[in-house]
Amino acid sequence: MDVPYDLTSYVRVLKMATTPTTEEFVQVSKIAGAGILLVGFIGFIIGTIMMFLTGTGGGF
Repeated sequence: MDVPYDLTSYVRVLKMATTPTTEEFVQVSKIAGAGILLVGFIGFIIGTIMMFLTGTGGGF
């Protein structure tokens, strides 16, 4: 493993990286939030269907 080469490539990437603008951050946050809500909603639907199919209360 060539450690000096690895370190220089990491430094090069860090120099190219920039802080996102507020608009970019808000857009990424909205997309991530929508994804989290979608996955949670799908899980809730699957749990509800399984609750009705098995006939258990499931704590509801």
